[in-house]
Amino acid sequence: MSGNSLIPAPLARMPWGLILVVSAITGFGLIVLYSAAGGKMMPWALPQGVRFLMFLFGAMVLSRLDERQLKDIAWPAYVILVLLLFGVEALGAVGGGSRRWLDLKIIRLQPSELMKVGIVLVLARFYDMLPAGEIRRLSAVWPAALLIGIPFVLVLVQPDLGTALMIAFGGVTCMFLAGVPKRWFLGGIAIASAMTPLALHMMHDYQRSRIEIFLNPESDPLGTGYHIIQSKIAIGSGGIVGKGFLRGTQSHLDYLPEGHTDFVFATMAEEWGLFGGIGIILGYCFVIGWGLRVALNARSRFGRILSAGLATTIFFYVAINLLMVMGLAPVVGIPLPLVSFGGSAMMTVLICLGLLMAIQRHSQAGQP
Repeated sequence: MSGNSLIPAPLARMPWGLILVVSAITGFGLIVLYSAAGGKMMPWALPQGVRFLMFLFGAMVLSRLDERQLKDIAWPAYVILVLLLFGVEALGAVGGGSRRWLDLKIIRLQPSELMKVGIVLVLARFYDMLPAGEIRRLSAVWPAALLIGIPFVLVLVQPDLGTALMIAFGGVTCMFLAGVPKRWFLGGIAIASAMTPLALHMMHDYQRSRIEIFLNPESDPLGTGYHIIQSKIAIGSGGIVGKGFLRGTQSHLDYLPEGHTDFVFATMAEEWGLFGGIGIILGYCFVIGWGLRVALNARSRFGRILSAGLATTIFFYVAINLLMVMGLAPVVGIPLPLVSFGGSAMMTVLICLGLLMAIQRHSQAGQP
């Protein structure tokens, strides 16, 4: 207990404001999923709510980890996740034309989702171990590039372009936060640009089609461009205040594909309008801003890089999904975390928040 308080000290130190906002975002998502199912808790809203409670409890458990423990698990976690990615390639379950999961009977594990956290954790540890004088040298770049490149390639061949890009974005962000000179990033951009034709050649037909349709969705309105066109119609038809709860037509009449997963924001915007969209975006801004404040207040190099990397990982989730459903980015299969139906993105984001809470607790304790 703390002083005369009846609340145990670990609970008293929890960031309840953050937990309230995260719960509000998820609660709003449950309402959207309830509506998408035609006013029913099954098959989406109830399982999603149960998952959230489980993962939220897991995040609170993670928040009790010490920074030293986080450093100790960084390399083993990365190695295990890489081995699991190799396992997916050899033994993974196939779904939707992709091999992304390991069927463990009890749960279908998607190691690529966990790698979004694993890459940030291992790079924060790598740069924490690297002497400050080495940060401007090649020795600060090629090991990090290798750490990013291995899972990037393994996920790309599943094929899962969206998750592979998320892993790369998270890793490159950590390099930038660590202070790697800009010339290395400019060189990397030049190399990537030169390899673009080769990358396009290696892509699957449907991946190239997504890029072409992004540039001109009306070229195939009943095929690959259908998702983006219907998403824009749903968002635009919601107007300022929306059509009203349970009154969406695009989703309820099945015009909008994946209206409960990748395109759930369009489902929400049709019924709740601009106000609903602004509300949920402000909620995400609070969560991401809180994560960046944790990074600013962190007392160690490891804590700063890890916190900022985790916060930007959540940002990439939200930004890519919103750009995707608005037709401002190709459709790459990134869900809207805490709102889209499914446990993978929710699990990843709550792991990020659990680790962020651990760093915040470490900073507040005044430990070096």
